[in-house]
Amino acid sequence: MSAPSSYDPAPIYDSVDIDMVVKVLSQTAFSPFFTCFIPIFYIFQGYEFVNPVVLVPSIYCAAVSAFWLLKWISQLYRNQGSFFFKPKPLDWSEQIVVITGGASGVGELLANTLAVRNVTVVVLDVKPIVTENYNIVYYQCDVSKWEEVEAVSKKIIDEIGQPTMLVNNAGVVQGKLIIDLKPEDVYQTFGVNTLAHFWTLKAFLPGMIKNKTGHIVTMSSVVGFVGCVRMADYSASKAALMIINESLRYELDKVYDAPGIRTTIVCPGHILTPLFSTVRLPSNPFFQFFVPSIAPVTVVKAIITALDAQQSQTIFLPFYTNLSPVVRMIPSYLRDLCQKFSGADYSMRNFTKVTARRPDEVDLPVANGKD
Repeated sequence: MSAPSSYDPAPIYDSVDIDMVVKVLSQTAFSPFFTCFIPIFYIFQGYEFVNPVVLVPSIYCAAVSAFWLLKWISQLYRNQGSFFFKPKPLDWSEQIVVITGGASGVGELLANTLAVRNVTVVVLDVKPIVTENYNIVYYQCDVSKWEEVEAVSKKIIDEIGQPTMLVNNAGVVQGKLIIDLKPEDVYQTFGVNTLAHFWTLKAFLPGMIKNKTGHIVTMSSVVGFVGCVRMADYSASKAALMIINESLRYELDKVYDAPGIRTTIVCPGHILTPLFSTVRLPSNPFFQFFVPSIAPVTVVKAIITALDAQQSQTIFLPFYTNLSPVVRMIPSYLRDLCQKFSGADYSMRNFTKVTARRPDEVDLPVANGKD
């Protein structure tokens, strides 16, 4: 049985799922602040420290504290942070953010949300963004073509200024079996989903390197870790982004001596956007609890939080996607069981590609959106 529509936001946003449970637990049972009060409570009741009633919670509290401490140290190391001083608050009014595929879906919501913060937002897409925000500037551009990206980037730098943040969000999906993919389908998928990242980096990264500051956000996908039916080209194009992001990080640190340029990669599961509006996922409560779809606003919040924190991050949304890198290492029978439970091999069976119209062309796939 399939859900009536994966683009129906009403029943999922406020439902109880594993992400809500994890969020509550992170503030209670897995919180060092909360767990430290448990042994203290028993000590004040007159129990000796060596008593298991006190000793066991104390060990658990120490383990939880050690976990969060190591995570914090790792974050400081990755972002060259200080043990004693926080970075200066980000001045959003001075930021120029370029968003590819910003005409709809996650890109559109991110553009409008940043614009409310008085940020200058530049949208690159094959179709214009419909918005009332005066500080959103649209440039028509097929980001899969280097010639167009090069020409538009020069106009942006001359007319608006050097971008300080780049969100590579553009994406297309074909939803076809491998033997049904036409050469132009494959070229388009890799052109928009993968090669466009090279083109925008070539265009905007030199200015960031010169200023030794900036932030690159790469929109990948959970299917970059796992393959499924009718998603071979899409999954491969998203998997490539993992290596691009990692290689970029090392080049910035080791070659250009520009660790101040942050790199964030987002690996979401199914997002309720038009790009995957015809995907059919299992509708049983068990699946929706453990493998929920997420609203675009959830992704946008995570991106803005990362930008505001001025830290390089790897963002997995929702919670189950944290397990996706591990899936490749488990025995094949467990891997197949996970695949069957996810319904991934059947979700694209009735997929219909969303198209957009460009002023000078017709029936072009939407260069936007997310997984």
